[in-house]
Amino acid sequence: MKTIIANFKMNKTCSQTKDYLMKLVSSYDGKNEVVIALPYTSLALGSLMLSGKENLKLGAQNLADEEEGKNTGEISGNMLKEVGVDTVIVGHSERRAKFKENGKSINKKIKIALKNAMRVILCIGESELDKKCGKESEVLKKQLEEALSGLYENELERIFIAYEPVWAIGTDQSASMRDVEKAVKIIKGVVKENFSKKAADELNIVYGGSVNTRNANLFCGCNGICGLLVGRDCLDANNFLKLLSSISK
Repeated sequence: MKTIIANFKMNKTCSQTKDYLMKLVSSYDGKNEVVIALPYTSLALGSLMLSGKENLKLGAQNLADEEEGKNTGEISGNMLKEVGVDTVIVGHSERRAKFKENGKSINKKIKIALKNAMRVILCIGESELDKKCGKESEVLKKQLEEALSGLYENELERIFIAYEPVWAIGTDQSASMRDVEKAVKIIKGVVKENFSKKAADELNIVYGGSVNTRNANLFCGCNGICGLLVGRDCLDANNFLKLLSSISK
């Protein structure tokens, strides 16, 4: 079974989300696990509509790096858990770039999510300049070690590492199979070095970056990949169902 995460980003109002989820719930075959990462405003609605639905889970796109206090505009881990969130995305490149999130903050977010019994989608990836300079390994190692610092090995079971090369996000330039399998090897090597070979072998790794109906099945076939993180191609319910169907086949 693959895990497919749909990241809505800052798209869809509550009414639009309701229409989308009605179509998804009524038509999805349930053959793979699907996490729908909604905007905060739609989480309560999503919790209601996805409750009890086989292999359909509620996701959030971020959480605060503190558990409570004077953090105007932020949402805490226990708030997400209480509304029914199963999985939360942490460290997306858009947040690293635009909101200046760093390894220390991302590490705190992961620990808070795990404390609140949520799974984590940890996003890592190199920029186009990093790739041109041959620094993919260095960048991925740094991002991983900072994010996973202080975690116990058994906690890795609840973490998905999302390899999302920055140069492929929101473009028509998806990574090649060779790019993805190279990244998987680097990621597993870092985890083996910092935890154990067993942890590396059992690690959950998903790919994201211009995933669409034409390439989803190919990426799912990459060695070491257990799922996908989908952006713009998840926003139309019919298109997303088509993508899911291509993976099921």
